[in-house]
Amino acid sequence: MVYDVIIIGAGVSGAAAAREISRYQASVCVLEKEEDVCCGTSKANSAIVHAGYDAENGSLMARLNVEGNRMMEELAKDLDFEFIRNGSLVVCTEEEDRSKLLKLLERGKKNGVEGLRIVERDELTAMEPNISDEAVAALYAPTGGIVCPFHLNIALAENACANGVEFKFNTEVEGMEKIDEVFRIKTSQGTLQARCVVNAAGVYADKIHNMVSEKKMTIIPRRGDYCLLDKTAGGHVKRTIFALPNAFGKGVLVSPTVHGNLIVGPTAMDIEDKEGVNTTRAELDEVTTKCARTVKNVPLRQVITSFAGLRAHEEGHEFIIGEADDVPGFVDCAGIESPGLTSSPAIGCMVADIVKEILHLQKKEDFIATRKRILNPETLSIEERNELIKKQPAYGNIICRCEMVTEGEILDAIHRPLGARSLDGVKRRTRAGMGRCQAGFCSPRTMEILSRELKMDVQEITKSGGKSVIVVGTNKDSL
Repeated sequence: MVYDVIIIGAGVSGAAAAREISRYQASVCVLEKEEDVCCGTSKANSAIVHAGYDAENGSLMARLNVEGNRMMEELAKDLDFEFIRNGSLVVCTEEEDRSKLLKLLERGKKNGVEGLRIVERDELTAMEPNISDEAVAALYAPTGGIVCPFHLNIALAENACANGVEFKFNTEVEGMEKIDEVFRIKTSQGTLQARCVVNAAGVYADKIHNMVSEKKMTIIPRRGDYCLLDKTAGGHVKRTIFALPNAFGKGVLVSPTVHGNLIVGPTAMDIEDKEGVNTTRAELDEVTTKCARTVKNVPLRQVITSFAGLRAHEEGHEFIIGEADDVPGFVDCAGIESPGLTSSPAIGCMVADIVKEILHLQKKEDFIATRKRILNPETLSIEERNELIKKQPAYGNIICRCEMVTEGEILDAIHRPLGARSLDGVKRRTRAGMGRCQAGFCSPRTMEILSRELKMDVQEITKSGGKSVIVVGTNKDSL
């Protein structure tokens, strides 16, 4: 068959585009080279909903940041994912840098950010008692927020799926050409055809673009290292605390997460390897050193894990969203780095508008606008929980003790649309394995459930797809 639209990439931009295009009468397919949605940039970031004061005035990045921020609250209600408008502070620690703070204030106002103001030290310390002793003032953005990036991405994808979008995983694009108004896309799982292609391939967006366009693109992977702290440290700050930005971004932040942890990072290092998500001692040391410039006494002994993610940096530091000049029907959604997560709802709308015009699509009358997340028994009263366990005993069986995740939640994660197929898939949907022990105790039990429900041998269960098997053999002739 010939699809109307093929979207390459199932990160937050691709999933947002898929959801918005699914509002129209069109056959849509999303191709993802990994085993699940949310496996690239979208899974390893600051989880911040930026207010929109940082991007240059008049840029697409600035416009979509502010629009995405404004859309996030309603989207969170419709798709049932975690979002908290906790506000953010950009901290100035040198009196001579106050002019930079004022510049951010003016830029933010021109970008349309609401409620921005400068807070002086007395008010700042009242707002955040653990602010650095060197802090002299800060830019306060009440519209800033925090979100669960996994649940946002998964929610968008599940809703797109509910509206008829097809997803093909473990399907890497290897080549592409356009013949007689139809794109022929060679993948690791065979050749597919489409009238329109959306390139949302993250750090690989340049590779996909350059397959069909003579106007070449370069995406630089920019690695950022993070430390995640235990929930006992989650209340160290209430708001997201930034340092004054520099040429490489917004610097090292300190922020609570929607789940009650504390996150610190990232660094910013341009690398060549588009799969280079290894942490380094030097960069983690940089994280732990620089966070003290804005927040004092960060309880770094409570770090439970570190990780690194890649930002898809484009030389002009601008989102590239639009139909390629020399390839009609090929739509780029590239250079989506910070504030890409924030902007994703607006990016999805923009891409859908472009595709609608190219294909002259008509709106559906039966679009499903809402979706429900995996039930968390902790949100129920004792009476409701007991009733749930009576009906479904699996909700009374705790699998992950750190995060108090039940077997019922894991079963839901596996069997819902675009269900989990790996330990990380379960983790991103339920938080099983995200606690203090970092899956040390719950992994075997989660693997047993995956094996049973998916009718797979336990030796086939992976951490994150591909060759990431956990069990590689037995040490006995028979078990």
